[in-house]
Amino acid sequence: MRAAALALFAAVLSGSRAEVIDDILSSLTRGASFLERQHEHINLDGVVGFLMLQAELKEAVRTWPHSDPVSWAQRTTAVALVRRLDQSFNKAVAALQQNDPKYYREFEPLLSWSFWLVPQEWSSTDRSLVYPSTITTECYDEQLSDKCLTLLLGTWKMNGTPCIVTKPCRDTMTRFGCPHYSLSHQLLYFMIGRMRGCTNLLKGDTRASRANMTESNYQKIFCSNMMKTNQDIMRDGLTEQTVDIFMENILICGLSGFSDFYKADWLQHILRLQDEEVGCFGRDKSIISQIIGDELLEQMQPHRRVKRREKILPDGCSSHMTAVAVGTLGGYLNYYLTEQDITKRPLS
Repeated sequence: MRAAALALFAAVLSGSRAEVIDDILSSLTRGASFLERQHEHINLDGVVGFLMLQAELKEAVRTWPHSDPVSWAQRTTAVALVRRLDQSFNKAVAALQQNDPKYYREFEPLLSWSFWLVPQEWSSTDRSLVYPSTITTECYDEQLSDKCLTLLLGTWKMNGTPCIVTKPCRDTMTRFGCPHYSLSHQLLYFMIGRMRGCTNLLKGDTRASRANMTESNYQKIFCSNMMKTNQDIMRDGLTEQTVDIFMENILICGLSGFSDFYKADWLQHILRLQDEEVGCFGRDKSIISQIIGDELLEQMQPHRRVKRREKILPDGCSSHMTAVAVGTLGGYLNYYLTEQDITKRPLS
């Protein structure tokens, strides 16, 4: 009797997981349609989010369990998605190169799905690593973050040496107590360094208090605090102001291998944010007329730098939020598939 009950429970679990995977694939298919329509307008952050999704999808297709016809049909959907995204990327990247050549050159290494490595093992965050208090304002600006990343990537000049870590970059990227986007970009710095193949990001750090710190220690500290941020956001209720950082935290901590970010109720919140009509996330129909006015202004000031973090598109969609959402959903997909593979269960 007990064995039969367990078998029934396993069937229900795999059935509900199949439904969730259907929901994710359906959402991603609408997201791909959005990229196809808006590829000329999506900014660099937006393209990177879709490339993270592509890395997750290609890994999912490669490791998809051959368990049953339903699962195999889902894999076929994922394969079709990969093909559609590949075609859109060529156009989107060409548009980026034309619209913002300097910025394109500085971040070109990130504009390939193969740069983004998908986790091969899982770990969890640790509540004891949460900061006793955090700084109330962001720790540094986007310009410094960009500069530190170009030094890692080797794009700070033509044929530049990669993996350079200056003292200001190291001190900034290892500072404890940073909130929100400063915190997520500290993690992004270590993540991009690892994926670029930089092995000595902490070399030259002579602080006695940091003597035994490793790059993975920092990543665990950052994600443990990003988990606290997300739990606080959920406790207070998701708002237009907090949803972007909420999803960004799941995206990059998930890509760093912290499986406890892939919570089922958080997934449902993300899926509900998608606009049914155009497939994007973070759509504000009330500002469409305002956008048209802003775009006319921009045409009159052609030398204004294209803002990287956010770009509201002509249909009222948020480029950044849509990219973060699809990248996050790709992470959920991969996690649910590897959950079926006992060798990738979370490490204790």
